Amino acid sequence: MDGTDSGAEVSALDDRVVPFTVPDLDVRGRVVRLGSSIDTILARHGYPDAVARVLGEAAALTVLLGTALKFEGRFQLQTKSDGPISMLVVDFNAPDVYRAVAHFDAERLAEAEAAGLLSTGDLLGEGHLAMTVDQGSVATRYQGLVALTRQSLEEAAHQYFRQSEQIPSRVRLGVGSIVTGQGRQWRAGGLLVQFMPHSIDRLRAADIHPGDAPQGHEILTASDPDGIDDDAWTEARSLVETIEDHELLDPLLESERLLYRLFHERGARVFEPVLVREECRCSRERVLGMLRGFSPEDRKAMVADDGQLAVTCEFCSRRYVFTPGEVEDGMSAEA
Repeated sequence: MDGTDSGAEVSALDDRVVPFTVPDLDVRGRVVRLGSSIDTILARHGYPDAVARVLGEAAALTVLLGTALKFEGRFQLQTKSDGPISMLVVDFNAPDVYRAVAHFDAERLAEAEAAGLLSTGDLLGEGHLAMTVDQGSVATRYQGLVALTRQSLEEAAHQYFRQSEQIPSRVRLGVGSIVTGQGRQWRAGGLLVQFMPHSIDRLRAADIHPGDAPQGHEILTASDPDGIDDDAWTEARSLVETIEDHELLDPLLESERLLYRLFHERGARVFEPVLVREECRCSRERVLGMLRGFSPEDRKAMVADDGQLAVTCEFCSRRYVFTPGEVEDGMSAEA
């Protein structure tokens, strides 16, 4: 996606999540547009375009899910896999802060590019995706796992909802860049819609195999992958599948207008948007605490030739420098 924008006008539409419902279809959802926040993250690390695109998708998905938290806590998406992109980590601290990082193998990425294997599934390969909700204690920590088998993050999200929440859901994600007066800038967008009928009977699967049906008997199955044959959900899902990437990324198309395009015949009800921002949780105090958790031998091995300990945050690239005395004196004071 290439184009130009008008700065201030765009910033007012970016880095926000718009919750909505469509009562006539018994669905609810959220739309996210990430602008300067995701551009800051991706530009900071200078990721290759293929890595930037996949991490942007992961960030949009994490923000979509994280903004649904009704409490102060953390939502984390993490992948570990055998592809050129070996790990993605996106942290969302409720209600409105996120950070993201990717680990990749440059040589394998170049090989994948030469072979034309640049889909999200190709770049992640096989492994697992973990989504963790953490309210601050072990007792309130929940983690859902999805096997990665070279599928897209959209497909992985659908699997997560089917097995973890058992809520029929559809996700659309898009990442791209535009050209502005300040240069090239990354953008990411996403939409989540979920079927939430008042009657639980409408959520019952319609594809149960009859078991001993006579040979040659036609077996009718639900048209939806979730096993739900419901006209309202079929309509909502079909509408979501018409969304083009450029609609999720257009800097001048506000989320409310996109929802009107999709659901104007049914009527979408939008709620107060949630503004989100990029911000790292690292601090000098946190890094000191981490260093004090190492054994004396490990800390000694970390001292560089200049006699200092240096730690660089992998999320924001901020560098913290300490003398061994700072670490040891602090530990003595705590003791």
